Amino acid sequence: MSDFLAGAGVVIAAAAAATAILLPPGRARSAAMLIALVLSPVLILADQWHSPEIADLREGSARLALLGIAAVAAATALGLAFRRWPIALPLAIVFTLPFRVPLEAGGDTANLLVPLYLVIGGGVVATLLKEWAGRSAAAPTRPVARGALTWLPRILAAVVVLYAFQSLYAPDFSKSLQNVCFFFVPFSLAYVLLRDVKWDRKLLTLALWVVALEALAFVAVGSVEYLTRSLFWNDQVIRSNEFHTYFRVNSVFWDPNIYGRYLALTIVIAMTALLWARERRSQAVLTALTAVLWVGLVPTFSQSSFAALLAGLAVLAALRWSLRWTLAAVGAGAVLAIVIVLFAGGVSKLSLSRINIDTGGRANLVSGGTELFAQRPVWGYGAGSFPLAYREHAATKEAPVAVSHTEPVTVAAEQGLIGLLLYAALLVAALWAMASGIRAGPAATGPAARVAVLAAFVALLVHTMAYAGFYEDPITWTLLALGASLAAMPTVSSSSPTPVAAVRGSA
Repeated sequence: MSDFLAGAGVVIAAAAAATAILLPPGRARSAAMLIALVLSPVLILADQWHSPEIADLREGSARLALLGIAAVAAATALGLAFRRWPIALPLAIVFTLPFRVPLEAGGDTANLLVPLYLVIGGGVVATLLKEWAGRSAAAPTRPVARGALTWLPRILAAVVVLYAFQSLYAPDFSKSLQNVCFFFVPFSLAYVLLRDVKWDRKLLTLALWVVALEALAFVAVGSVEYLTRSLFWNDQVIRSNEFHTYFRVNSVFWDPNIYGRYLALTIVIAMTALLWARERRSQAVLTALTAVLWVGLVPTFSQSSFAALLAGLAVLAALRWSLRWTLAAVGAGAVLAIVIVLFAGGVSKLSLSRINIDTGGRANLVSGGTELFAQRPVWGYGAGSFPLAYREHAATKEAPVAVSHTEPVTVAAEQGLIGLLLYAALLVAALWAMASGIRAGPAATGPAARVAVLAAFVALLVHTMAYAGFYEDPITWTLLALGASLAAMPTVSSSSPTPVAAVRGSA
């Protein structure tokens, strides 16, 4: 495929996804969703057509055709099931969020969310069946969006389109194309599918059960790994464990930090349900769940996950008890942490090289990313360009790690000031939408559901400050959709009692 066609395809796919974000439910939106859904795998296949993996499949053309037919059949079957049982769609998306399948792409092993992609495809099929059934399908009405709820989808759509356009001048266009087709486009469709869901108490309870049971299963796998001192994948972590005095586990996740992120977010949500629960049985179950998840989190030795958990718990403390005292406690904790860092090893030993060693090379990544931003401050080096640009232009050209672990630094280096401003605007709009009127909460769920989403989103943001992966994590888009959906629901009247909330939220 020519560069022109590839670039045009990426822009069209992103524009279709952005259109789906902006349009109300109806035939036009479902058509845009279908265009985005179909274009993504076509672009990936064309981009990787001469790769060894696709070449092997092309040698046996029947296998390639069978894979395509199987994918279409699976998405169609899921679509029919979701059309028959609409509640299954959001639960299926929540269920498949953590599962990644290692596949070769572009000479590297990519851990792709294949189960989630199939579910999203099924959701699009279900939407098509719903919107195009009959001769004149009227578009359902949505609540009138105001304030942050108006700006959130606009900014999110702009983020998707900008990233696609900035892929056109990136030094590694193949990497940019994969990011658009593997992350931005399908996650935009997931956002659309989840945003229109009516998140009532029953659905939120079921979603929490799905997340909790999954997390317990992951902890069980991680515990076996820790007891047997063996991992079943990721050679880098396996080698690292051989040289460390501690043993890190990753369960079914590729990276211990991603495993830790998932557990930290689940703990935050479980703690929200616990703090708002009134029945003793619910309190006992949620307490036990939180304890088990904490036991699973410890052997990840993920500092970013611990920080994310503390941030989420701080939000819960501020909303459940006192913002003033929470801010005081957070400030005191920050001062104490700085003092420990400064004096534990001696102030005289504190240097950039020492900080870089203690942070596993992250200090060099931050300083290198800052240099890249200074070289192209307006438009950056292009979407997905950080690894290549860092090795070519930063001071440390032979760095073993060239993926930024700080999301603002990644955005600044790749997308420049334009992308950085959109990123900041998205965070402001998202936090504004999630926090606005949160103490009242939707009438159907009470305030706890919105508190859980806000606390989990803040925890996720903190984690991306040390590990990045904001746009590339489907949990981000899930929380954005869930937060927007809950904020658009009618709130509880100040004169009416707050509903009992034993279980709230989803990750």
